[in-house]
Amino acid sequence: MIVNPQLFNYRLIISSLLVVLTVLGIYSFNKYKSNESYEEFLKQEKVLIETELSDLLLSYDELSQDYDLMASQLQEAKLETKVALDSLRLLNSDLSIITKFKEQLVVLKSKSKVLLRTIDSLNSANIKLQNEKRYALNTIKKNKSTINELVVVNSDLEEVNDSLHKSIYNAAILKASNVNATSYKLKSGKKRFTDKAKRANAIDVCVTLNENPLALKGKKDIYIQIVSPQGNVISDKGEVVFGDASLNYSKREIVNYDNENLEICTAIIADKDEQPFQKGHYFINIFHRNIKLGSTSIILI
Repeated sequence: MIVNPQLFNYRLIISSLLVVLTVLGIYSFNKYKSNESYEEFLKQEKVLIETELSDLLLSYDELSQDYDLMASQLQEAKLETKVALDSLRLLNSDLSIITKFKEQLVVLKSKSKVLLRTIDSLNSANIKLQNEKRYALNTIKKNKSTINELVVVNSDLEEVNDSLHKSIYNAAILKASNVNATSYKLKSGKKRFTDKAKRANAIDVCVTLNENPLALKGKKDIYIQIVSPQGNVISDKGEVVFGDASLNYSKREIVNYDNENLEICTAIIADKDEQPFQKGHYFINIFHRNIKLGSTSIILI
């Protein structure tokens, strides 16, 4: 039998191509299966990460209802988790993306554990407080009659306490004694004591701040006020205001009070337009702030 060489070559080539196509088909099928498995794996990983992020969000929603004190921390963690979940849902499954979000999930879980530990501590403290509250309520119920009696007693004690505070306050107020005033004519630095109105142009005022261990130590402003028979303040230095009260004064002395008797003497010299003095009663008042400590008077004739 005669075999055509060209036909034989065609058959050989076709056979070879069939073998190659078969091998490529098997390889492609296996490759497809491998890629399909890989894609399925990535999808499953993505679903797992989404599930864990969703669970974290749900746990934050449940916690935020009961822990107002940690609202900002919970809200921050919740927002961070939601952003991660939304971003993951929008992206296609890819090994680099899955790896990135796995790392982010680890960080978010770590933050969640810190928050949960803090909340556990708050829970423990809250349970302790609740137990203490129940104990206190039980104690109050058992001793209700006693408490009612104590309320009455306490009311009486408050009145006594208010009275005591007032007594202490009054006892702590500065007090003065030995208020003396002397009129004289001051000329060339020399004093000539006189009770003649037309000759006098100055008045010396002396006062003793009494010893008082309850009074506060320290610097005190003492105001001397001399009122003429016409009702004017001699050597008026102006007005000083104490809350709703005000005082026109003739002189201010700043003294260092040490809870012991302290004598103060000062000279009030009449202004030019007040000389000579007018005849009549002159009233001398001593003040600490707006509290009158003492007074006296002199008569110029």
